[in-house]
Amino acid sequence: MSTAGSRALRGVCTVSGDKSISHRAVLLAALSPELSRIRGLATALDCRASLRAAAQLGAAVAERDGELLIRGAAEPPGATVAIDCGRSGTTMRLLAGILSARLGPSVLRGDPQLLARPMDRVAIPLRQMGASVETAPGGRAPLLIHGGRLAGIRYRLPVASAQVKSAVLLAGLGAEGRTVVEEPVPTRDHTERLLVAMGAGIEEWWQDGVHSIGIAPGGLGGLDLTVPGDASSAAVLATAAALVPGSSVTVTSVSVNPTRTAFLSLLAQMGTAVEFGDPGGGAEPAADVTVRYRPLRAVEVGAAVVPLLVDELPLVGLLATQAEGTTVVEGAEELRFKEVDRISGLVEGLRRLGAEVEEGRDGFAVTGPTRLRVGTVDSKGDHRLAMVFSLAGLLAGDEVAVAGTEFIGDSFPEFASVLGALT
Repeated sequence: MSTAGSRALRGVCTVSGDKSISHRAVLLAALSPELSRIRGLATALDCRASLRAAAQLGAAVAERDGELLIRGAAEPPGATVAIDCGRSGTTMRLLAGILSARLGPSVLRGDPQLLARPMDRVAIPLRQMGASVETAPGGRAPLLIHGGRLAGIRYRLPVASAQVKSAVLLAGLGAEGRTVVEEPVPTRDHTERLLVAMGAGIEEWWQDGVHSIGIAPGGLGGLDLTVPGDASSAAVLATAAALVPGSSVTVTSVSVNPTRTAFLSLLAQMGTAVEFGDPGGGAEPAADVTVRYRPLRAVEVGAAVVPLLVDELPLVGLLATQAEGTTVVEGAEELRFKEVDRISGLVEGLRRLGAEVEEGRDGFAVTGPTRLRVGTVDSKGDHRLAMVFSLAGLLAGDEVAVAGTEFIGDSFPEFASVLGALT
């Protein structure tokens, strides 16, 4: 895929349903014997893995009049369940929690890219609860899970992770006694919100600077949900508007869950004009977001905020090439354990385009502003890096060729068409 320098971006657009919320809505609905109705599900390829998994868990899945209808099986399948999670780490980690509370063996596998990602971080607490979770060498997938009678535990996350937190909470639904997860800093709370909407006995509190979430065992009711627009996809379009002088872009009905707006807050801190419409109600709030170009300035991003914008940090790297001063990102070692090592991939790509960027153990530093140049960059098969480097073509004033853009469909299949309609 190639992109080229652009004039101002203007217009109103929409993005597909939020990927993180969609995964959770589908898998939680598959646990309830009551009918769930979900509207606006994400079109991301990763979410298809969760849909397939829901069916393999015995749920009836149908689409009617723009709604996804899901009714979980009263009795889950008794035979061995082998689920292909594709490239989706969210699917695999959440399923590990669900399957740990079910009798019988289960296998979770996926594409080679997923099999390279760390899974011990979810296996360890599930073993403490009483499940047998076998990993491949190095603590990686595939996972062989022998579920059974679990006991609730109190578990402090060694690394902030919404996926691991969710896996433990979902296992807690089928455990004896209360399960408590303590997190060093708050992470995305979509699982908790949906559990509350489905009637779970869940509570949260702060004590001595630690955020805790407790869940009691029990069943779930049905879910009625309209999934708001994907916050990470909206962040891509917001970045485009923030990079190109004269731009003004409005993305409608975007998730404004407080655990998902950190990137927009950072964009405003860098000098961009960001305006929010009135948020709607429901389990997951949504609002229109308007982003207008203003000159950018450097910022510092530390470990405390990283979990709330970890998927958007590569976009911060690109923005920093046009900001006055040196932008420093630290405490983001988790980026090295995504689909690819996003720190080294980002640094390599930006350098090829002429950026002044330094790689750190747990982050990077970018000094700007720098006029990016023509070049060929490799996304390493990562959907988020592919979008970052494609946006660089808006700045280079000439052609930027990006290898691996076919993987953008993992999270934002409409990226090229939506961006094209704004230029």
